[in-house]
Amino acid sequence: MDHAPDRDAAVAARLRQAGSVFAEEEAASLVEGSTTAEHLESLVLARMAGQPLEHLVGHVVFHGLRVPVGPGIFVPRQRTAHLVDCALGLVRETSTVLDLCCGCGAIGYALSRAAECEIDVWATDLDEVSVGYASRLLPAGRVVRGDLFGGLPSTLRFDLIVANAPYVPTARVALMPPEARDHEPRAALDGGDDGLAVHRRMAGAAGRWMTSTGRFVTEIGEPQIVAATSLYRSAGFDVTISRDDEIDATALIAWRRAGR
Repeated sequence: MDHAPDRDAAVAARLRQAGSVFAEEEAASLVEGSTTAEHLESLVLARMAGQPLEHLVGHVVFHGLRVPVGPGIFVPRQRTAHLVDCALGLVRETSTVLDLCCGCGAIGYALSRAAECEIDVWATDLDEVSVGYASRLLPAGRVVRGDLFGGLPSTLRFDLIVANAPYVPTARVALMPPEARDHEPRAALDGGDDGLAVHRRMAGAAGRWMTSTGRFVTEIGEPQIVAATSLYRSAGFDVTISRDDEIDATALIAWRRAGR
């Protein structure tokens, strides 16, 4: 629908009353995403009830790109763009790249669009709905359903693996905003008791899928820096940490230690 100042202001007021911090921006998105007054009303009511804005309008803007999302899909956070920026500094001509735990495929898609050289992007996720969304963004045959590296051709070796795996400690999932806690896949959020359960599995397996000069980039929480660094070092990696304080983003970058 086209914007109308009075209607937009009324929608924003209702969203603000329901607790929205960015009511004007959300109102504009809902108006743009609606086709009729009745459709707009249904979107507003759903948003006031806590459904994710991105699920309602059908997309999220990630790294400057419009990425399709919908019900049952993990919505990539803006801080995860830091993973893309870190990864872009590591890609080389003809790099083979894996978007591990890909969700909707946003990271792999952003890398394929922003890289200044030709790269071959693969993606994998355990969730069937996520694989369907990622398949809309990445080349045919390059999105695989499987548990971590399961399902990938055994001969593949990656120059770069980028993973936005779950890292929220189980006890803290209940404290997350309801749009995440109640509407996104639990498996995309819950990282076990300390948030690092999936990271232990990735650290144990990733080296076998990396080239000798390959790099592994993953997102963690700032309080997990010490524990995650120790975990990956114990698995045979050297590690560095990249922080973006402005968006509260922490990336762990790992590579196989010489001789491993």
